[in-house]
Amino acid sequence: MNTKYRIDRRKALGLMGGAALVAVPGARVSAQTLDKVSYQTNWRAQAEHGGFYLAITNGIYKKHGIDADIRMGGPQQNPSQLLLGGRVDMIMSNSFEGINYARENLPFLVIASIFQKDPQVIISHPNVGHDSFEQLKGKPILIGAGGRNSYWPFLKAKYGYTDEQARPYTFNMAPFLADKQLSQQGFVSSEPYVIMQAGVQPVVHLIADAGFDNYNTTINISRKMIEEKKDVVQRFVTASLEGWAEYLKGGAAIEAANAQIRRDNPDMTDDKMAYALKVMNERGIVKSGDALKLGIGAMTDERWKRFYETMTAAGAFPPGIDYRRAYSLEFINKGVGA
Repeated sequence: MNTKYRIDRRKALGLMGGAALVAVPGARVSAQTLDKVSYQTNWRAQAEHGGFYLAITNGIYKKHGIDADIRMGGPQQNPSQLLLGGRVDMIMSNSFEGINYARENLPFLVIASIFQKDPQVIISHPNVGHDSFEQLKGKPILIGAGGRNSYWPFLKAKYGYTDEQARPYTFNMAPFLADKQLSQQGFVSSEPYVIMQAGVQPVVHLIADAGFDNYNTTINISRKMIEEKKDVVQRFVTASLEGWAEYLKGGAAIEAANAQIRRDNPDMTDDKMAYALKVMNERGIVKSGDALKLGIGAMTDERWKRFYETMTAAGAFPPGIDYRRAYSLEFINKGVGA
């Protein structure tokens, strides 16, 4: 589920060509006047995308005059290149992508963050003395290529980890299950469930709780669309946040959304989705920190500044980037779901 963080400036040539949205002010009910908006997710359909699906199945997008096309990602998809090439209106990504837009002077930015906590975790075996980030210093950890460019510099800077202790992660949990001295990366709402099904009660280290301030499951968009379709953008964002507020409540209201997720991704079972929702609520993935006061999707200038400065000190970014060009607070912090 890691995204490609570096943006190739050459890929921006001809960007947004062919995108055609017609804003109809005040449109809310008639199917003929719904504004079409496409949103590319970063992986196959799952509960971690549940709020977007609920906003479709429960009619929230239509209530706001939006005909939403939620496009499922996967291992062969590169959402960033789809956005750069104008093949989709918005994508799901993270703060790293936003900073790299500013770094490469590309006309894109982040306008909302569904996840207040990046769900990335390090997973260890129980009863082997790997119960804290500090205790993992010098121990072998399976890390994917995306992780080496995102949270790994943070862990190196904060806890003294070294590249020598990192091992390649191939998204196969068999090596971890076979070796109690190994730790591995994962998402808090996903891999621990699979590991528990295999008979291991994992120790789960949420990197966000150690101060990793990356915004995740963001809404990224072109400046052109904001300039030309601001009302459409606002209605899509508001409807998405309302969808997430309802999805987090669980119960009968999310059944249609989960059914659609299963249709799009047959590997996603009810048990997996129930676990993911439970963990997202328990660990404050969506509703914690600024979102408790400002609403779902919240972002702040202070956190963006802290993230850029922390990751620059860790060597993930060069100094001198105008990080403020990475995002806009215009469409959020309005108390939705607070």
